[in-house]
Amino acid sequence: MTYFTARTVEGDFEAVVERTRGALQKHGFGVLTEIDVQATLKTKIGQDFRPYRILGACNPVMAHEALKMEPHVGVMLPCNVVVQQTEGGVEVFAVDPAASMSAIDNPELLRHAQKVGEHLGAAVADV
Repeated sequence: MTYFTARTVEGDFEAVVERTRGALQKHGFGVLTEIDVQATLKTKIGQDFRPYRILGACNPVMAHEALKMEPHVGVMLPCNVVVQQTEGGVEVFAVDPAASMSAIDNPELLRHAQKVGEHLGAAVADV
């Protein structure tokens, strides 16, 4: 079982980050958090790193449903979507929520996570 869905696209890194935000929004997700890994590693430990951005995406309706099914599921939220510069272009990849939620013994939550994953996968495909 893979734990993410991905695609590589051409374009400027920052432009792809913005396209990713737009695709997420189109599929009902907002970006709650953003971590610039490249800047953080440079600032905190003086290390150079490729452009790498982690977007914490959340679909509020779907998150609310998950929280009603499993009160501790918040430790696995939001869904991370990553944009990173590679030699072959800019890669966009998103967590497969069903892969992480399979650690919880709750079949209803797993079915719900699969639906969330379909929406995230569609967003990645739209970038």
